[in-house]
Amino acid sequence: MREPRESSATAAESIRLLFIDDDQDLARLTTRYLQAHDVDVTWAESGERGLAHLTKGAFDAVLLDVVLPGIDGIGVCREIRARSDVPVLMLTALGNEEDRVAGLETGADDYIRKPFSSRELLARLRAQVRRARGRSGPGARLLTAGSLRVDLGARQVTVDGRPVSLTSYEFALLRTLAEQPGRVMSREQLLDLARGNAEEAFDRSIDVHISRLRQKLELDPRHPALLKTVRGAGYVLADPALRDDD
Repeated sequence: MREPRESSATAAESIRLLFIDDDQDLARLTTRYLQAHDVDVTWAESGERGLAHLTKGAFDAVLLDVVLPGIDGIGVCREIRARSDVPVLMLTALGNEEDRVAGLETGADDYIRKPFSSRELLARLRAQVRRARGRSGPGARLLTAGSLRVDLGARQVTVDGRPVSLTSYEFALLRTLAEQPGRVMSREQLLDLARGNAEEAFDRSIDVHISRLRQKLELDPRHPALLKTVRGAGYVLADPALRDDD
């Protein structure tokens, strides 16, 4: 489903979106709105067709419904994460927190409840793409904490020289902690700073993302040396340099 562009924005600022949802009416209306704001939408009505599109071309983000015919959204997200770090925003009509946690655990960067505001969808989509393109902050900087290196300009992360592949939300969360190593940050602060909007967010989403980061960054995720939990307070990125100064 493709419709003529209505925006005069430059191609460099445009977004290529893969929209996977079996609701044709919703897809048509959402596509019209997004393309009027310089989002090039490719629509697929099933998970299988969506995955086929991913093998044929590059996308800046994926908008993915949870309930789909055939392979469901959770399964599609798992397949996407096996091959790509493209930002994934999940659409759900399900109010159960467990369903949202399941989406995050499989690698989704964000979730949006149906029915949704088109303006909010566009804002969240742009935020995820900005993060993925490494334009979430001014200038290129290198953040370090012990063996951890976070290159904001190149959007690259290494631990002991080993490259680590992160999703856009994982990178935003790690950046938030790495910018203030040694400082304990509450879940609410992390939701605000990493997502940019804590509305409809929930504490366990941060726990899920931290768990995924530990799996990627820590030598022993069960006994983390970098991403520490401070009981009753939140999380902190441990900085050996700060400990040495004490």
